[in-house]
Amino acid sequence: MNEVMQRLDLVRDAAFRLIEEWRKGPSQSPIVPQGNVAGTALIIVIAIMTFLACLTFGGVSLVRDSAAAWQSQISKEATIQIRPVEGEDMEALLAQAGKIAQGFAGVTSTRVIDRAATARLLEPWLGSGLNIDELPVPRLVVVSIDEESPPDFANLRAELVRNVPGASFDDHRTWVDRLVSMARTTVLIGMSVLALVIAATVLTVIFATRGAMAGNGHIIEVLHFIGAEAKFVAREFERHFFRTAFKGALCGGGAAVLMFLLISWWSSRNLATPEADQAAALFGNFAIGRDGYIGVAIIILLVSVLTMITTRLTVITQLKEMDNRGSESI
Repeated sequence: MNEVMQRLDLVRDAAFRLIEEWRKGPSQSPIVPQGNVAGTALIIVIAIMTFLACLTFGGVSLVRDSAAAWQSQISKEATIQIRPVEGEDMEALLAQAGKIAQGFAGVTSTRVIDRAATARLLEPWLGSGLNIDELPVPRLVVVSIDEESPPDFANLRAELVRNVPGASFDDHRTWVDRLVSMARTTVLIGMSVLALVIAATVLTVIFATRGAMAGNGHIIEVLHFIGAEAKFVAREFERHFFRTAFKGALCGGGAAVLMFLLISWWSSRNLATPEADQAAALFGNFAIGRDGYIGVAIIILLVSVLTMITTRLTVITQLKEMDNRGSESI
């Protein structure tokens, strides 16, 4: 019995010395060791998660901005298509269609696609050197539209069909609706992936916190049972994990920004190639813009703060479980 009491006295004295050391200032010995293997692994994991989250956010931003640009361009124009009609002068039909369209309020201008431009449009499928007059190829009139006050498309279509043989009118509304639906679906998928990445990061932090507490359980248990408040222990852990998460998130976010800059640089250096032209048509110049960089910074801060909050809640929960086990043993 005396031996047990002596050991308890030694543990108590050691605990008091630990508390006094931790209360002295910034040179205090931390509960969670700095720079251990687990901490380095956590930095790498958080860096990877943040990198994926920033890539997802940047990709969603690119698709959203490109879709908005496509929608704006499509909404500014409509197309009149005139099929060849036997006995009719195509040039006269094109001029008549343009004149009818310009008579409607909301139409700013019309432009006839000439023979050379029509041949260039068909080159990918029919090759070069085409004679448009020898082929039953429809001709086009591009109608520029005032986005703020568009014309009455139904009346314009009816007027063209009634007065111009072989004419049809496409206001591109079907394409706009499909484009908006595609953009919304892409954004929803991207946000879902982003949420999953953040959830995986939170779970990783929970396991890392539990591991750190298990590794330093003897110190935490002594401190807690001799009167150290849960907030004191939780504060030590959340400081450590906030610094760890911020380092990892900063590395991951920086790598994502560097990748976007490299892709944008590659795109600008290869503008003349077919691959770059098609990529630019889909995603622009791969520049995520100011909003994209602000979003990356927000993700870095969000990951760090979520890590800190998750750590605090995990530590407090673990200490409560420790209290419950202690009361049950009594």
